[in-house]
Amino acid sequence: MRILVTTTLFISIIFFSCSPNNVKEDKSLQQIFDENNVKGTFGLFDNSKGDFIIYSLSRYKDSAYLPASTFKIVNALVGLQTGAIVNEKMVIKWSGITYSNPDWNKDLTMEEAFKVSAVPYFQEVAKRIGKDTMKIWLDTLGYGSKKITTTIDSFWLDNSLKITADEQLGLIKKLYFDQLPFNKTTQETVKNIMIQEKNANYTLAYKTGLGFKENGQALAWVVGWIEENKHPYFFVLNFDSNSTENIVTIRKNILMNILKKLGFLEGKR
Repeated sequence: MRILVTTTLFISIIFFSCSPNNVKEDKSLQQIFDENNVKGTFGLFDNSKGDFIIYSLSRYKDSAYLPASTFKIVNALVGLQTGAIVNEKMVIKWSGITYSNPDWNKDLTMEEAFKVSAVPYFQEVAKRIGKDTMKIWLDTLGYGSKKITTTIDSFWLDNSLKITADEQLGLIKKLYFDQLPFNKTTQETVKNIMIQEKNANYTLAYKTGLGFKENGQALAWVVGWIEENKHPYFFVLNFDSNSTENIVTIRKNILMNILKKLGFLEGKR
C-alpha cells in the first residue's frame, strides 16, 4: 500500500483568519431552521472576498459532533492514497446482508457507494486501510479530535471521533484547492464524486451525513461548495432533530432555502 510521507499538516480553521469586519452573523437564517423545527448552524465562506456569513456562531466554532457519513470524504481520500481503493470504479461485492436502504443491497463501485452513502462499503474500506494507518492520517490532517477509541469500522459513527463545523469547512476548502496532503489525482477524484448538481447557473458539490449524538438526538450534516461564475463559496450545515422522519428531505430543503435566500442558484453571484 502507498502512504504519502508528509509533515504534519493541521487543517486551518478559516474563521480565525478572518478579521471581525469580514464575519457577519446572519440571524435572519433562524427562520429557516425554525420552520423545520430544528436547531443548528450554517457557515458560508466567500473565497474571492474573504467574507464569512454565519448563523449561530458559538455552535459553528465551538461545538464538535460525530462526522457521520461526511467522513466518507476522508475515508475515500485515504483509501485512494493508500491503494485500499484502486479508483472510483472499484467494486466491493455486496455481503448479502439486507439493509434498510435498498441502494446498499448490491455490488457497488466507490463512486456509487459515495453517492448513495453506503456505510457497508466504506466500513470495508476502513478495515482495509487499518486502524494504525487511519490514525496516522487523522493526525496528519488534524481532523477533529483525531480519536479512534472504538472499532475501525464505526469510529466516525459512534461519537468516538468529533469535529466542528469550522473544521469541516477548513477541510473542504483545502480539498477544493488541492491543498491536502494527498496526490492531486486523489483529490480530483473525490471532488468529482462530490458533485451533486451542475448546470448553466451553478455547480453544487457536497457530502451529507446523518448520525446520532450521545443524547440520542439525530444530527444531520451537509458540507461542500457552490460555484457560480467560476467563484467558489464553501459551506457547512449541521442541525439537531428529535426525529429522523423526513430528515433527509428537511436537510436538503434547509440547504437549498439558505442558498436561495443568500442569492445563489440563479448564476447571479
